[in-house]
Amino acid sequence: MTGPEATELDAARLASVISPLRRTLLAAARAAEHLPEIPDAQIEIVRALPRGTVSGPGELAGRLRLSRSTVSNLLTTMEGKGLVERRPRPGNHRHVEVLATPKALDLFDRFDLASGDLVARAAATLPAADRAALAAAVPALERLRDALAQDKDAP
Repeated sequence: MTGPEATELDAARLASVISPLRRTLLAAARAAEHLPEIPDAQIEIVRALPRGTVSGPGELAGRLRLSRSTVSNLLTTMEGKGLVERRPRPGNHRHVEVLATPKALDLFDRFDLASGDLVARAAATLPAADRAALAAAVPALERLRDALAQDKDAP
């Protein structure tokens, strides 16, 4: 394709590819690593608690744009599954801090490695021009993700 239509973004087509691609990759990585199903909201909480970090439930709720009661319920379920730990905040025992457990971090490390391997293997089957287009698209997709996150944060 040449001319102006070559640079026109078919936003609806892109959106219709992203969600099924994500679900397909998630299912394939789970199967490859024999990982348990973890609901998206719980995945978001673990992703918001990188290794070595802690956060208060209210801070998590604000960052993820969820209600405090929703986060509290999610944390209770996740604590029961051994994915997060709640402990008194040092210096203020009336508040708690939350951290991802080693079990959760291990599951996510395994998922991330499996996902990367699956994408690399699938991409290797594509023509060189497609692999180059995917490589070139990654920074733009990261910026698109960030722009969507900013829109989500707008009042």
